[in-house]
Parts: sequence; C-alpha cells; structure tokens
Amino acid sequence: MSHRHVVLAGGGSAGHTSPLIATAAELRTLDPDVELTAVGTARGLEVSVIPKAGLRLELISPVPLPRKPGMDLAKVPLRLVRSVAEAARILRRVDASVVLGFGGYVSTPVYLAARRLGVPIVIHEQNALPGLANRIAARLTSSVFTSFPDTPLPHARCIGLPLRRAITELDRAARREVARARFGLQPGLPTLLVSGGSQGAMRINTAVLGARDTLLAAGIQILHVLGPKNLTPSTAPVTSAVTGAVYQPLTYVDAMDEAYAAADLMLGRCGASTVLETAAVGLPAVFVPLPHGNGEQARNAELVVATGGGELLPDADCTSDWVAQQIPLLILDADRLAGMSKASRGVGVTDAATKLARETLEVAR
Repeated sequence: MSHRHVVLAGGGSAGHTSPLIATAAELRTLDPDVELTAVGTARGLEVSVIPKAGLRLELISPVPLPRKPGMDLAKVPLRLVRSVAEAARILRRVDASVVLGFGGYVSTPVYLAARRLGVPIVIHEQNALPGLANRIAARLTSSVFTSFPDTPLPHARCIGLPLRRAITELDRAARREVARARFGLQPGLPTLLVSGGSQGAMRINTAVLGARDTLLAAGIQILHVLGPKNLTPSTAPVTSAVTGAVYQPLTYVDAMDEAYAAADLMLGRCGASTVLETAAVGLPAVFVPLPHGNGEQARNAELVVATGGGELLPDADCTSDWVAQQIPLLILDADRLAGMSKASRGVGVTDAATKLARETLEVAR
C-alpha cells in the first residue's frame, strides 16, 4: 500500500475519544503501515487516554464557544485563526493524507485547516443530533458517517458507532466473576453500575448516594463511577455488614468493558457511547438524559428504549427515593432483565469501526 497518514481529530470527552481510539485500532489492522496522529487540546480527556492507547498526540489551542455574550465570545475569531494555523502546521508536518474527525471543539480548526490545504475530510457524528463542528464539516465533505439513522447531516450514511473490540467481543456472563473480583465486588450479588459519563453527573451521584444504604441492605452492590472531581470522604467504599453487598466508588474506568461485565443493570447518562456500548453488550440500562443542551441525549436513547432494551428517566425524576424504590424492582427481576438484554442487543451494531476505517483509507488513496 502507498504511504498514508491519517490525522484524527476529536477530544474533550470520552464521547469523542472512544470512537477515535476504536477506529485507530481498526486502521492499523487494515493497514499495518498506516501512520496515525491524533489532534487534541490540553483541556480534554485526550491528554491521558490518547497516549495510553499508543497514539501520537499533537495539541492545539482550544476554541471554546461561550454560551453567553461577553469578552470571551469576542475573542473567538482570533482564537480560531490561531488554532487553524496550529492545525495547518501539524497537517503539513506529517504530510496528512486525510483528516478523520469526530466532532468537539478541537475538530473545527482541524477541519478548516484541512479545507485550506486541500486535505480530504471524513467525519463521524456520534450523537443523534449533531454538534456544531460536524455541522460545519458536513458542508466541506461528502464523506459523512453517523451512529444513528436519522441524524440531520447532508451526505450522511449511518454505520453505527465505532466501538473497541473489547466491547464488541465481550461475553458478559463469561467475564462476570473476574470483572467483579477486579473491582472488589462480591461474585454472586446483583450489581448496579452507575456512571454519569467521563466527568460524572451530580444529579445521578446525589441520588445514588442517598439510596446507597437501602440498596446495600437489599443485597444490591454498586459500582459507582463518580467522575474525576467527585471523590470525597462521603464517597468512601462501604460494605454492608448484613448482606455483604459492596459500594465501590471510582473516579474513572479505563476499561468500561470490565465494568459492563460486572454489572446486571446500569444507571447513567445517555451519551452515544454509553447507549450504543450497553446495547452492543446487552446490558439493560436506565438512561437519565442531560436536562440542557439540544436534547441529543434523550434522542440517543430513543431507539434502545423503543425496543425495550432500556428505560428513560427524566433528570428531575432521578432522586434518591426513585433509586431506592425502583432499582430493586428492576435489578431483582431476572426475567425482565433477560428480556431487556435481548432487546438491546438487537439495536447494537458491532462493525462500525471497521467500516469507518475502511472508508477513511479509501479516501486517503
């Protein structure tokens, strides 16, 4: 194969970095000689997870878009010009064959630099409703791929969400005992996985902490991914003296496949990665969409909920009383969980990373 250098743009949260890493792995499988460079900013999750995945990371200046008028908004044009210039220098230095972008504020400067230099662009939009960066980029390329069938972008082709093979090939039942041991959980007790995304969710955290003792007393253990800034003395590990059920708090989990394997049910936000990863592994879930933004989280969960693989819980209704009363009714009902698991698997697409990698290499020719 001829020399190809793919520049991957995406960062800020796991919603952008996870599909980037999954696709990078498939690019290497399809073309072992391909060169890869990821572009991010110093403010995002990518500074830790991208190098850990064995990818070269180049940083550019962030260009966040303030929600309100003010001096920060007035500085956006100058910041954007600077970031585009920085991105252009990276593309020239590595002799980029193609830019593969996953959205987020780091992607816009890379897209604009690629357009200026004549480097072809491929984009993937994770959410049912697209973000600003990919709405812009979809006007610059016809190579537009989405996770959901109704995402409103020109030229869009739905291929699903790129997922790591550790997710797509996971046998939850076979891995359950080992995964629970890894997290210090009891092997035979029903387990609730709680996650508010890579940064955590205060509403969900508060509700679960308020219901923690009730769940433990019912023999339900909790693997609680709090977010990196939310570990406090009140969130220390707890083990019920009566049932042996464990409350295990963590700030972040690198290998979410292990967390999925340990769990019987998930309570969490419904970013695209969470929704489609849980669907792929057949993990029943209660999704709590963010109450602000453009409503993309609720839209992300619609397909899984409609097929019976998950439930949608409005943010305002996610209270300690709800968790204490409703989670036991669900997690202790084995037949109901089995039905939800079967339904969610019918939604999951497991070959999106390979499809996206293949399309990207074709564009890079």
